[in-house]
Amino acid sequence: MTVKNAQVKSSLALLIEEKLGITMIKKPFRGNHSGSDDSYSAKGKTQIDYVVQSNQSPLKRALKRQQLSKIQRQLNIETIMGQALALCPDVTSRGRPDPDWLEHFIGLAEDIANQAMQKLWAKILVGETVSPGTFSIKSLQTLKLMTQREATALQKCAPLCGYLEKEDSYLILIGYYKKPSFFDLLKKGNKESINLSKAGLSFPNILTLMDIGLLYRKEIESSNLKPETPFTLSFQGKKLILTPKSNELVLSYYKLTQTGDELKKLITMPINKQYKNQLEHIFSEEFECQWT
Repeated sequence: MTVKNAQVKSSLALLIEEKLGITMIKKPFRGNHSGSDDSYSAKGKTQIDYVVQSNQSPLKRALKRQQLSKIQRQLNIETIMGQALALCPDVTSRGRPDPDWLEHFIGLAEDIANQAMQKLWAKILVGETVSPGTFSIKSLQTLKLMTQREATALQKCAPLCGYLEKEDSYLILIGYYKKPSFFDLLKKGNKESINLSKAGLSFPNILTLMDIGLLYRKEIESSNLKPETPFTLSFQGKKLILTPKSNELVLSYYKLTQTGDELKKLITMPINKQYKNQLEHIFSEEFECQWT
């Protein structure tokens, strides 16, 4: 057995002991054996079995495991609620969270042991306490089932999201085009697009966010923009005002779903610098770009 394999096996053994509350040892082997843990039988199964080192009955061992699980869940929810109190601002609440929502929250959050995720759940509790109805049960369930890869995609998406106040929603602006004139109907205006990959959000990331219901699956277009109707997006601490220089300009963007909007609120990050540079460069030809 290599040193690396020994380290992995030692780590796994410790993990099992933490979760079961008991130690597992090698079952005594009777017969010829090479002594290597890497030996296999003709059927491909390892010849070494591991058994529980305990005189307790399976029922008592099961009860002990349940007790350890309950203790861990209690510690998880206590940690999350403690962090929520630490994060809670001194503001006036708009009411108490719905009792059913709170029960769902506790039932889902008590299984969260990862420290970074616990902080997100604490933020949810604070947000719902300040303004009940901010986070739906669907959003809680989505967050609970989110994998590390999916959480990373959301993290990369957050600094590209602008808030559109009139729709109370977040979107990722990806480009624009100018509609062809009456005399040029056969030619569609050239589309200018932002390279999101250069800003850290790859196409696989986008597909991942669509698959888990945080982004709508289709690219969305705005109505025709005119000079007298500027388009305003709010980023973290900054506001971008796009004023068209001419008529018939159409924006294209990815729009977050309701669940995406709710979970985006948990991640407060400034606008991605590469994304900001691309916005200014690409849009400056047809728009006045003003940051306030």
